[in-house]
Amino acid sequence: MVIVDTSVWVDVLRDGSGGERDALAVAVGDDEAALTRFTQLELLQGARDEREWGLLQETLETQLYAELRPATWPDAARIYFDLRRNGRTVRSPIDCCIAQIAIDHGAMLLHRDRDFEKIAAIRPLRQARL
Repeated sequence: MVIVDTSVWVDVLRDGSGGERDALAVAVGDDEAALTRFTQLELLQGARDEREWGLLQETLETQLYAELRPATWPDAARIYFDLRRNGRTVRSPIDCCIAQIAIDHGAMLLHRDRDFEKIAAIRPLRQARL
């Protein structure tokens, strides 16, 4: 399973040429592409109008999701805490949640967000920048 972060999906959805979609397909390969509910939230909140909201919602309803487990919350908070104690910060605790979901599922996290590289320095996060 490859969890595809919002930072990748935004570029795929904005690209009219199809190049981003092709790059994503190559990166995912034969694995299953999954999202987190955080990606669903972030994509929907970025909709420009009702039409785009409807199209996004319809598409997102058909996707595979890597879901949380109860321990994801404190484990994600611990990532944030440990980073801060080591003099590193991430821009959003949501990134810690997404990283923890990937760790929980043993999934590769495909992204375009430097915060995941910081997290991978202190956790066994399998990640790749697209």
